[in-house]
Amino acid sequence: MAADGRGGDPRETETIRAIVARLEALPPARAAIVGGFAYVLGRIAYADLDISAAETAEMERILREWSGLDEALTVLVVEIARHQAVLEGATEDYLVTRRFREVSTADEREQLLHCMFAVATAAGDTISAEENATIRQVADELGFTLAGLNVVRRQYADRLSALQRER
Repeated sequence: MAADGRGGDPRETETIRAIVARLEALPPARAAIVGGFAYVLGRIAYADLDISAAETAEMERILREWSGLDEALTVLVVEIARHQAVLEGATEDYLVTRRFREVSTADEREQLLHCMFAVATAAGDTISAEENATIRQVADELGFTLAGLNVVRRQYADRLSALQRER
């Protein structure tokens, strides 16, 4: 039983617990993965202190395709994740990402890395310096080496704002 008396895994953060509670139909481990995945996407979207409608729509599209959740549940999970990313911010960021790393596979972590770049480009097809820095930080928290991150980042190099300014 969790320290708060609600049951479940005591290692879960408040953010993951809030999302998992809405995903009761899924096995708890899968719900934690989906919740963490959505939260991290919200973290990337909020890197510039704003989550645009385009970023929200992209988060919903990605999560629906990635998780197989129905549209209503996907919208709910993304809304909770967006709210928590704004509300909790730095308090939960590392804890949620660390927990996602613990419960996810290497393939799921790589999929999340690609999806972070997709969300970062949703609002204007450009990855801002803030978004790039947040992606780098999350990648590190997920256990990616700089070389591993760069393999994926190269696929999005034409969208990095710093490189666009140099052209």
